[in-house]
Amino acid sequence: MTKIFLRLIFFVLFVTILVIVIGYARGYRFDIENRSLKSTGIISANSIPKAAKIFVNGELKGVTDTNLTLPPANYLVEIRKEGYTSWSKQINLKGELVINIDPILFPINPSLSPLTNLGIIKAIAIDDSDKIVIFASGSAYLFDASKKTLPFFPPLNKIVDLPQISNTVDMKNINVIFSPDQKQAIFEFSQNSYLINLEEDNLNPLEITLSKEALVEAWATEKNKNYTKILETFPENFDKIASASFDIISFSPNETKVLYKSKENVELPIMINPPLISTNQTPEERSLIKNMIYVYDRKEDKNFPILLPTSYSLLSNIKWYYDSRHFVVEEENKISIIDYDNTNKQTIYSGPFEKTFFNSTSDGKIVVLINLNSQVNELPDLYLVGIR
Repeated sequence: MTKIFLRLIFFVLFVTILVIVIGYARGYRFDIENRSLKSTGIISANSIPKAAKIFVNGELKGVTDTNLTLPPANYLVEIRKEGYTSWSKQINLKGELVINIDPILFPINPSLSPLTNLGIIKAIAIDDSDKIVIFASGSAYLFDASKKTLPFFPPLNKIVDLPQISNTVDMKNINVIFSPDQKQAIFEFSQNSYLINLEEDNLNPLEITLSKEALVEAWATEKNKNYTKILETFPENFDKIASASFDIISFSPNETKVLYKSKENVELPIMINPPLISTNQTPEERSLIKNMIYVYDRKEDKNFPILLPTSYSLLSNIKWYYDSRHFVVEEENKISIIDYDNTNKQTIYSGPFEKTFFNSTSDGKIVVLINLNSQVNELPDLYLVGIR
């Protein structure tokens, strides 16, 4: 009888502890003052770099990386670190839920490192890659920003001497069209077109003036096929609407988000039902307006408008950042980074640079064209803006 009684006590004690542990893990806390059990929520705050200060409604609550247990309410959460840009967001915290925030903070004074010393007439980034075609000193070169920097300057691979094409090439006005696999390009100038291999020195460039349109059309078809394959990983209804009503601008590096322009007024239905919990709380927009720019996140089924000046050229003024959570945007006399939901715009560079070019690298840095000594140097060169 005694053994049964002890087992019963042990069982009741075990169940009680288990209930307490589960309740604590789900955010329940005992309010001593009111003698009641209250549901709480958790803000899991992380950051890059680490050890940034966490402010909740202006009050310091600790440093990242940590979890904050708070009663359900609306909170203004700010992440700050000396020498870095700040980040903030309004959070609606609910009981038993965990809200994750993990911003990247960028240095207020980024480093600036030279990458070339050629004197560059024109630079063109190859789509969303680290590769850049450079026109300088009568030749075209391929520069790969993903390669490790050598003690002086990284090597450039010459792809063609322009006098082999024509002695009167205006390098500023050369138009370049890249193949979907980024291995070839068409150089257009003075009504003539040449097919260039980007992986070798083209000693005998192939003129394709008469067949250019057919090749460009074939490349566009191949690019659309690649887009279709990626869209097949999105919800089925989104795939159908995108094919009929969107102009795809670009996919995020991890292919979970798509930047697009709406070709017509259309309603974007809920794709994941019931909606996921603890997702991005920035207000979204599903009533799409013709010619407006949006970004769709397939993981969370969220759609956000991207508000840019109408004068922007989307291919040259906005690019995905390597983490797929930000855009890099060229603005008037500065370069900024914004969260993909169009919040937390942060200026990352506001020094001199040529507005005709910038590129984001796969390791989170920015490449720009700068002429730091215009009284001596006629032309700019590539510089690396170190924001990571």
